[in-house]
Amino acid sequence: MSRIAVVAIGRNEGARLVRCLDSVLGCGEPVVYVDSGSTDGSVELARRRGVIAVELDAASPFTAGRARNEGLERALALHPGLEFVQFVDGDCELAGGWLDAGLRELEASPRIAALCCRVRERHRDRTIYNTLCDLEWAAPAGETRQCGGNAMMRVRAFREAGGFRPSLIAGEEPELCVRLRQRGWRIFRTDREMVLHDADMTSFGQWWRRALRAGWAYAERASLHGHSPERHAVRENRSILFWGLLLPTCALLMAPVTSGLSLLLFLGYPLLAARIYSRSRRAGLSARDAGLQAVFTVIAKFPQALGQAQFAILRLAGKRRRVVDWRVAR
Repeated sequence: MSRIAVVAIGRNEGARLVRCLDSVLGCGEPVVYVDSGSTDGSVELARRRGVIAVELDAASPFTAGRARNEGLERALALHPGLEFVQFVDGDCELAGGWLDAGLRELEASPRIAALCCRVRERHRDRTIYNTLCDLEWAAPAGETRQCGGNAMMRVRAFREAGGFRPSLIAGEEPELCVRLRQRGWRIFRTDREMVLHDADMTSFGQWWRRALRAGWAYAERASLHGHSPERHAVRENRSILFWGLLLPTCALLMAPVTSGLSLLLFLGYPLLAARIYSRSRRAGLSARDAGLQAVFTVIAKFPQALGQAQFAILRLAGKRRRVVDWRVAR
């Protein structure tokens, strides 16, 4: 009887999906692939490899949370005794030996609901955007407040919390972690490597759309849990609002009445970048990586503020937007 299943999700991942499935098929555990409307033959590719493939109904919006939920339900229907699930995105490869190591850690700590660890970028130095992704994945080991989409979870805890919120277009993992922690469950990050990620991010436009999606996610999570005792995502939203909207708006609007002196407010951006750079260097990053992280963290405030604004406008209008596919070439 299987105790763990692997649920992979994807949409038009191509060769990345091949590597993903090949990395999990040798583990000897059930594998379910959930597809969100691919047009590149991903479903047929999975089935040729003997993987159970689930095609999401296009009548409802595609989201990663919805895909993971349906993948786990299919796995449970086939293997009712499952205790754990390993979620993996279709652009990632599972590291050898991870499943056994992760299971040992969860079995040793019965109150851990989700276990995650180091994600590395496959082609880290191919583009600066890949480097930024790799830096984003880095986080210290130990108890943490949230995990990413690539994580091993305890089925009982997952179902007790209600699974992923399927309506979220991004940020569904930290939102689930809020509900898990509210129920007394713990989230833990180990220092092992779990997956190799392949962002293949080659343009500023892709990076911008991804940052915009993050801004939307921060705003939506704050609307859901910002009034909880931990004030979830409130600090991040305030920072985005200040740097991405309030400061530049005030500087420009006040310029005529201050003879341009208000434009000195823009000096706040290099000061913010310098502070981030210094903090990153103290954390052990190289000068290049610290510089990239500092500059792009500051620039990201603008698309993130745009994502915040889009969320607020559509929420007032009673509408929702579909997933922001940052990989689409435009």
